[in-house]
Amino acid sequence: MDFAFSEEQDAIRETARRFAEDRLAPDFMSRETTGRLDRDLMKEMGGLGLIAPEMPEDRGGLGLDGTAAGIIIEEIAAADSNVAYVPLLNALMGTMIADHADPEIAAELCPKIVSGEVLMALGLTEPRGGSDAAHLIVKAERRGGDYVLNGEKTSISLADQADWTVMLARTDQEKAGAGGVSAFVLSMKEPGISTGRFDDLGALAVGRGSIFFEDVVIPAHQRMGAEGMGFRQVMGGFDYSRALIGLQVLGAARSSLGETWDYVTERQAFGRPIAKYQGVTEPLAEAETLLAAATLLCYKTLWLRDQDRPHTAEAAMVKWWAPKVAFDIIHACLLSHGHMGYSREMPHQQRLRDVLGLQIGDGTAQIQKMIIARERIGRIAVPYD
Repeated sequence: MDFAFSEEQDAIRETARRFAEDRLAPDFMSRETTGRLDRDLMKEMGGLGLIAPEMPEDRGGLGLDGTAAGIIIEEIAAADSNVAYVPLLNALMGTMIADHADPEIAAELCPKIVSGEVLMALGLTEPRGGSDAAHLIVKAERRGGDYVLNGEKTSISLADQADWTVMLARTDQEKAGAGGVSAFVLSMKEPGISTGRFDDLGALAVGRGSIFFEDVVIPAHQRMGAEGMGFRQVMGGFDYSRALIGLQVLGAARSSLGETWDYVTERQAFGRPIAKYQGVTEPLAEAETLLAAATLLCYKTLWLRDQDRPHTAEAAMVKWWAPKVAFDIIHACLLSHGHMGYSREMPHQQRLRDVLGLQIGDGTAQIQKMIIARERIGRIAVPYD
């Protein structure tokens, strides 16, 4: 059993870490106030090979494995978990486009995704609820050689910043559930598309909101794969994205934990560093243990994926547990700083707000535990059969 990363993976970690420390960390807190991602910074990140490195080389990527992508996201998120949304979403959507989109569209769009020129979003969740994702209402009706899209998607990350989206819509009104859902690759500049942004608690540089479609015309060649296959195409990528999300939130927790160790060794009380007191260090020691365990589970999940081995249960474990671990660690770090930790001038409160949203997005803890049960005992564990 080998827990070491390869020389190539260590090299990509060093590149990501230098970029994160030099270009992202200094403006982490001020970036929240702009409510936008710096496009030049995203292109700089892409130019270093830090966006969608697993994309095939003939589509502009580096042809690396999912573990390398996880390494990048962990390092980027340690400086700013908001910026880490870009390699995560671009990797997930870019891979779908490379695998399922019209070859001419993929050849044109994938290199722009890798370079950071294009930001991607996923149009899946609807106002009626996010967990029951197979029963979508947004319609794409066939009219000649085109589809016409109407409806609303909601709780979409980068809703008002994305250039393109992988959009899921119901193309067969007679067929209930996943079988009637198709996927499309769609420019956000098409006539009839408008967006709205939510007033969220965290992840403000990314933003979350709704996308509205009013008679939006989509040429049929922008459908990804066969009709009725969209839901399966997208859900197949979630096992991957859940492992990446785990590393995204744990990267943020790692930074708070490192800062807190520094603080407790420097902070004096009763004439000695507060690190002398077990009541101070024991919560941090527990946090180190949980951080190490959750990080290993994330990389095990990515390793299984890279080996083409089943990893659905592991991905679900990561998705419900890692965001909770990250939140609890950052919370403990905030408390360890005493009254200073409660200030908006300290980074812990922002990280706490940012990672909280990922206890919801991409599937709640309750849904993930249902998936784990289903993987262990079969569909008897699924309540809606």
